[in-house]
Amino acid sequence: MAGPLSGLKVLDFSGLLPGPFASLMLADLGADVLRVEAPSRPDMVRLMPPYASDGTSAAHGYLNRSKRSIAIDLKQPEGLAIVKQLVAEYDIVIEQFRPGVMDRLGAGYEALKAVNPRVIYCSITGYGQTGPYKDRAGHDLNYLAIAGVIGYNGRKASGPAPMAVQVADIAGGSCHAVIGLLAAVIHRQAAGEGQHIDISMTDAAFSLHALTAPGALMGADQPALETTQLNGGTFYDCYETADGRYLSVGGLEPQFFMQFCAAIGRPELAPEGLVMLPERVAALKQALRQALKTKTYAEWSAIFAAMDSCTEPVLSFSEACEHPQMQARGMLVDVPQLDGGRQRQLASPFKFSATPPSYQYAGVILGQHTDEVLAKAGLTSDSIAQLKSKGVVA
Repeated sequence: MAGPLSGLKVLDFSGLLPGPFASLMLADLGADVLRVEAPSRPDMVRLMPPYASDGTSAAHGYLNRSKRSIAIDLKQPEGLAIVKQLVAEYDIVIEQFRPGVMDRLGAGYEALKAVNPRVIYCSITGYGQTGPYKDRAGHDLNYLAIAGVIGYNGRKASGPAPMAVQVADIAGGSCHAVIGLLAAVIHRQAAGEGQHIDISMTDAAFSLHALTAPGALMGADQPALETTQLNGGTFYDCYETADGRYLSVGGLEPQFFMQFCAAIGRPELAPEGLVMLPERVAALKQALRQALKTKTYAEWSAIFAAMDSCTEPVLSFSEACEHPQMQARGMLVDVPQLDGGRQRQLASPFKFSATPPSYQYAGVILGQHTDEVLAKAGLTSDSIAQLKSKGVVA
């Protein structure tokens, strides 16, 4: 069955994580995604171990599933000509170079808009196309730092700490790119025009201060380490068990915290859950630490599994894969490789009743579909051979 985005054609010039994760979401939902890669400068994700049975990187196999690959040298005129020929038939372009790079190559928004005025062109960068930081290098940690997120993520005793997953890259760059692209598709349906979308991972990360920014902007206390309701400033936290494992305790609402306190044998602590005075929060958390140290992880897990108190065990990744909720939701899938093998991968989180996501194949080798794409564009086998001999394509 065709996915909800079947019919959308995407040229993806991006690499590493933010752009590929965005186009992964589009491909899972049925879009035809063609990756345009450099013949001699492969995406670094292709080199990341471990490797699948077909010799490709497991990370590459996941991030680039169901996408085709063509290798084109955009620095050669013939390569740029191929891109312009392709874009005439495509709906969306995604790129992740620093501002101005695609313009210098002749494949910027204005150049491709001249070929296809309906094209929707999305640029994903660390700091955006404007501003004093637009040409500055960065990574997820830097974007979160500049956006003020890392400043209150961590512990007072040890200072700010990096996130375990790439929040600015994915929640910032990837997800906002997809939202912007689909909004632009709807606009094009109504107005008949494409447009350029400027996605800054720092901007997007800054917008995630959903619960802390409103009060701070009105003059309330600024968020800092272990001072807010959700960053360790209350009992909402993780606590160690007798055998060195951890539980997440999140029952901020009184009805949940009452159940929790009764379960640990300290019902008198329930009223303290509503108190934000630092010294009383510290005393409450110390009492919870002592109580939870009296039983093992397995013992507490069994107790809290039987009640609705917003208390859950802290799982390792391998344990999360085996959790009955993940299993029931089908969050792991076996995706075919082109060599006949299969890769175990994370599934798409989208659940559609009529058009479910599909997984055609794991990420392919560089230039796997070059001949196929060029032949469909009208080039003869001799012409393709000549382009390969000149290093224009691979």
